[in-house]
Amino acid sequence: MTKRFTGWHMTGILVGGFGVVVAVNFMMAGLAVNSFGGVVVENSYVASQKFNGWLAAAEEANELGWSARVARNGAGHLEVQTEGTPEGTLAIAELRHPLGRAEPLRWQLEAADDGRFVSTAPLPEGRWLVRLTLAEGEQEYRIERPVG
Repeated sequence: MTKRFTGWHMTGILVGGFGVVVAVNFMMAGLAVNSFGGVVVENSYVASQKFNGWLAAAEEANELGWSARVARNGAGHLEVQTEGTPEGTLAIAELRHPLGRAEPLRWQLEAADDGRFVSTAPLPEGRWLVRLTLAEGEQEYRIERPVG
């Protein structure tokens, strides 16, 4: 003997099915919000108004003829190898974790031989985005590179 399929059975199936969908949506939304590392720009309108100025500054920096490579050296310190930079150049590194799980760091790198700059502290484990500023007087060169 089989039981009859009633309206209560259909109600249970619909409520259960939609309950699963709603639960998965809330879980995915929670994961998305909690894993976002932060704001790319504080105000997109203001950023759009400054964009042409940023392009002009980048073009001026490219005309300097400076270049830089960023890496983690064998001792675990941040190392920057530069070419074309004049004597007395300062190197400042702003480091941030791509997912915002670690506090941002700001280091002034120590000048070493052959146009190299090295951090005094070791770079914490993990992947980092390094925003490097090389400055000498009024001249500035900026790059942003990932370091693993």
